[in-house]
Amino acid sequence: MSEGRKLRVGLMLDSFDVPAWTHAMIEQIMRSDDAEIVLVVLNTGDVQRPKHGRLASLISSLPFVLYIVYGKWDRRKFLKSGLPDATELKDATDLLAGVPVLEAAPRRSRFSDRLEDADVAAVGRYDLDVLVCRGFRILRGEILHSARHGVWSFHHGDNRVNRGGPPGFWEVFLRQPATGSILQILNEDLDNGTVLCRSYWATDLNSVQRNLNAMLWKSLHFLPRTLRRLRRLGDDAFRREIAQANRHPGFYSNRLYTRPTNRRFVWPLLRHLARKVKSRLRRTFRFEQWRLAFCFSDGISTSLRQFKQIVPPRDRFWADPHVVFKDGSYYIFIEEFIYAAGKAHISVIVMDEHGNYEPPKKVLDVPHLLSYPFTFEHHGEYYMVPESSDRSRIDVYRCTRFPDSWEFHTTLIAEVQAADATLFHHENRWWMFVNIAAGIGCSSCDELFLFYSDEVLGNHWTPHMDNPVVSDVRRARPAGGIFQHNGKFYRPAQDCSGGYGHRMRINEILALTTTEYAEREVARIEPNWDESVRGVHHISHAGRLTVIDFKTVRY
Repeated sequence: MSEGRKLRVGLMLDSFDVPAWTHAMIEQIMRSDDAEIVLVVLNTGDVQRPKHGRLASLISSLPFVLYIVYGKWDRRKFLKSGLPDATELKDATDLLAGVPVLEAAPRRSRFSDRLEDADVAAVGRYDLDVLVCRGFRILRGEILHSARHGVWSFHHGDNRVNRGGPPGFWEVFLRQPATGSILQILNEDLDNGTVLCRSYWATDLNSVQRNLNAMLWKSLHFLPRTLRRLRRLGDDAFRREIAQANRHPGFYSNRLYTRPTNRRFVWPLLRHLARKVKSRLRRTFRFEQWRLAFCFSDGISTSLRQFKQIVPPRDRFWADPHVVFKDGSYYIFIEEFIYAAGKAHISVIVMDEHGNYEPPKKVLDVPHLLSYPFTFEHHGEYYMVPESSDRSRIDVYRCTRFPDSWEFHTTLIAEVQAADATLFHHENRWWMFVNIAAGIGCSSCDELFLFYSDEVLGNHWTPHMDNPVVSDVRRARPAGGIFQHNGKFYRPAQDCSGGYGHRMRINEILALTTTEYAEREVARIEPNWDESVRGVHHISHAGRLTVIDFKTVRY
């Protein structure tokens, strides 16, 4: 690939009427500096033409009528609000105006399509870097080798757990806490191609349609990001990186999932509806509350059952503790959320070495919601970077009188939907770990972005070339400051796959440079040390004090 040249991309479609998420994806590519669409391969076969009459179609649907009726009900009930419908058809004719169109009628077998040799040769004359499949059926034959980097396609499901379909369905009815999706290079082995991008988000256990909708909207970002990385790395480095990421054999031992028949669907559906009724009854008679717990020890405390609780009144919760040790006392900065007010402010709890503490005192309050009061010292002064995602910016506050007087200092990054910014000074450079909802369909729990700067209080933060460095709801969102243990650095992360703040994962940082980031999970913190605990999502340590927050049930 010559320096400066855009990637040449081909697009395989059944029609110019494409789903809304595909339309948005094409728009991103057309606007990017990394790639251009130079060919549309249009399916002119009979894939969309019904082979039988209405009566025959009705008869063939009878074994699946329960699934069909549930799908229509689910769609009407749960797709009325929230994200736009990702499956709504939009005309891409104007968007792709001027792009050459190659009409191709594939030879069809029972499940797959194979393009004629003449059509494959015609595609080859466009010197494509990538051919993207958003139409046709399962592709076989030489078309898979017609572009420099192959044919790329989406599999809407985690191909290590769910192969087949319908997409987003079985994750809900099998109560899988996370739903996955991949972008892959196709080969002759169904759903077992070379993975280019893999992502996970929390399954919407209440609605298949909402789960599918979130899946499709999030998937639109995979292709532009991967094309950007290919162009930046170049052909050879990109191939080496993908080969390294796919070096292990990917065994699949589950069945091939299909649309459920009436007999197979009746009991899962009844259990699903019963869980919904039970959940509504629970919400009627009880509520969940975040509390704090602490423990003193030499080094970070790791036995959760030894922690002592700090219980808030029933009208509020306390969460997101950040500990500062100063002049022999401990200062625990927290999010204090008042239920009646519907918003939170930052408070501080002062504790001595014996575990005696004062009631929380409000130290920072603004018209918008504040949480996650990440606090750090720099050149003898204290600063705080609370989450203020409602304002779409990352602000820093300076302490004018410790610990209870703070003033706005500057904005680090503007126009960003960010959550839980966590700063870390390493090898003469400042690093910012922060979750960002980067576009439509993206959650603030799913993707970790990394930035770096020479000056912590400046507004010149460079995004890491691997962003997002983590795209996995099970280990993306920060759960407190990075800590050191036995000479190694660890990043605590929230696992929101079982619900927001369900558990934590502790990740050892293996590589942290301007061109590489790598981590591996080494431990988990589960909400199992007491029957009343429902979640745990933050940990902080300073001096001899370790503080966590945890979620419990109150009636």
